[in-house]
Amino acid sequence: MKIIDLSEISNLIKEGSTIMIGGFLGVGTPEKIIDEIIKNKIKNLTVIANDTAFEDKGIGKLVKNKLCKKVIVSHIGTNPETQRQMIEGTLQVELVPQGTLAERIRAGGVGLGGILTPTGVGTIVEEGKQIIEIEGKKYLLELPLRADIALIKAKKADYLGNLVFNLTAENFNPLMALSADTVIVEVEEIVPTGSLSPNEIKIPGVVVDYIVGVEK
Repeated sequence: MKIIDLSEISNLIKEGSTIMIGGFLGVGTPEKIIDEIIKNKIKNLTVIANDTAFEDKGIGKLVKNKLCKKVIVSHIGTNPETQRQMIEGTLQVELVPQGTLAERIRAGGVGLGGILTPTGVGTIVEEGKQIIEIEGKKYLLELPLRADIALIKAKKADYLGNLVFNLTAENFNPLMALSADTVIVEVEEIVPTGSLSPNEIKIPGVVVDYIVGVEK
């Protein structure tokens, strides 16, 4: 694990990357890292996240600045700009039921070949997907999701990279940390190694590559 400056983000995230971004309507989203991506105009990104937040918050800022070519999310209802770009055909939007999205990310992290779910059977969701019948019940085979980079927001980290979250700001972050080749974390505070209780650590430092954006 290496501690880096925000200015080094542009060396790690390249144009055309697939990135997972933690958060739920911007809560638990690394805003400073997103601002740095915007500053450096890193574009043609495929973003995997729960949602696109709002036009002026979180992932919504990437959409508003037209840096995304595709988003894989569970909803876009709070961001009119995402809807507008989807309708005009400048942004690809893959909508995935929220539970299915979480499980696809988890599957990518733990090495599963996919998951079976009844969610979406008989609806538009099943189009183009393999249907598997088990004991008389139909399931969709949903394939795992992985990314080049996961962008995580944590409340605290120690100098080994162990991470602690603030309540529901944890959301998708731990799943995404296992499902990307490189994990970059924005934290509010770095504390001495050994000062975190093992019970509060949600992401172990062994999967963290970089920590950035420490607030003073």
